[in-house]
Amino acid sequence: MSTDLILSVQDAVITFSGKPLFEGLTFHIHAGAKICLVGKNGAGKTTLMNIIKGERELDDGLRWILQGTAIGYLHQHIDPVPGQTVFDFVFEELQRQNQAEAHAYKVEMVIEPLGLNPQDRMDRLSGGQLRRAALARALVEEPDILLLDEPTNHLDLDTIEWLENYLKGYRGALVCVSHDKIFLKNISDRIFWLDRGKIKVAPRGFAYFDEWSQLLLEQEERELRNRQKLVDQEAEWASRGVKARRKRNQARLANLKEAREKLRQEQAAYRRATKKVEFQPLETEISSKIVAEFYNVHKNFTAEDGRAIPILEQFNYKIQRGDRIGVLGHNGSGKTSFIRLLVGELEPDMGKVKRAREIAISYFDQKRKDLVPEWSLWKTLAPGGGDYINVMGKQRHVCGYLKDFLFDPQDALRAVSTLSGGQKNRLLLARVLADPGSLLILDEPTNDLDMDTLEMLEDILANYTGTLVIV
Repeated sequence: MSTDLILSVQDAVITFSGKPLFEGLTFHIHAGAKICLVGKNGAGKTTLMNIIKGERELDDGLRWILQGTAIGYLHQHIDPVPGQTVFDFVFEELQRQNQAEAHAYKVEMVIEPLGLNPQDRMDRLSGGQLRRAALARALVEEPDILLLDEPTNHLDLDTIEWLENYLKGYRGALVCVSHDKIFLKNISDRIFWLDRGKIKVAPRGFAYFDEWSQLLLEQEERELRNRQKLVDQEAEWASRGVKARRKRNQARLANLKEAREKLRQEQAAYRRATKKVEFQPLETEISSKIVAEFYNVHKNFTAEDGRAIPILEQFNYKIQRGDRIGVLGHNGSGKTSFIRLLVGELEPDMGKVKRAREIAISYFDQKRKDLVPEWSLWKTLAPGGGDYINVMGKQRHVCGYLKDFLFDPQDALRAVSTLSGGQKNRLLLARVLADPGSLLILDEPTNDLDMDTLEMLEDILANYTGTLVIV
């Protein structure tokens, strides 16, 4: 791999809502580097991507980029242009540069392996298909630095495997944010870890992250213990009585006060950084043995050429109490449509979907349509007002419940629109899991989540006693 430096950021300061997000931020990107960018939700991963792109101005510090270096970015959200084809979307930037014809061979190299029809209309694609179109667009440009923000979201397993192989052979530098540990292990050769406003760099791939990060945290814990001993010794000296008139003693007392406060802040920051989400096991009761039943269900969608695309044909199935169902399928095969039929948001063309009368459904929607951008975190959890919410039959203060999901209570009145994608998913999980009901339906719940929250979610679902359906 080449070691040529193509981008550098030194001593950068970034503030957000008047608070410092980064101070003294320094990192370098070399040609051909395969970097995984990791950190808790809200640590600033998207902001760092924007710094690399040059779309986020530094409040202080220096950003340098080698002249002629091209930067490409996988867009998280796409607003399809009515009537625009997949081909036109994918090659839009190259068409502006009059290079689309020269790169047309990439239709077979990139678009077809991603399972896309170049002539399909963007405004008629599923969420997963839109994601693949955005990925194709990022890949065909072949930039010197390719930024991938959660590239495996909404992708089926075959497509993820193809993407891994493609990126292994990618000649440019790569900076990737992903919740998919196996994916990161397979494509990365170094780590950028965002932790409490600092960036820590390891010259090895993600397979080394758990061991490396644990060593750093253990070292920090030892340093904090040693500093606590020194502060305790100084406090004991002060307690024996100090002649305040002596300037030397006055300075020593001032230093003790400053050291004690700084240590207290850093100990609190360490506890927040190492805190794990804890949650009570989800228990539920339902008397009916049959939770839901599909009886001779037909569901079709109509393609642009008038063809009927079957989602379900003469589908019969009984979902029974305690079932744990995983829904798999290629993008566009109808996974979300199946879920919408189950919860009653979509009606079958023929047949019936019956649900038990006493069933209580909790539904995690991958599009987060239940989150109102203008609402605060507090109002999202307690839309009816008040300071307390019902969490599995117990009254919990909103701020205390937010802490369970690693939110700072000081952010309780913050607008949902200011949250990162992972924070929004964490908030939606908090809302859904407060009262999960007897049927818990999760459509792509892991998208954008950090690793700690993923482990928490696995533990919760492993102990959930109701009926689970998960895409």
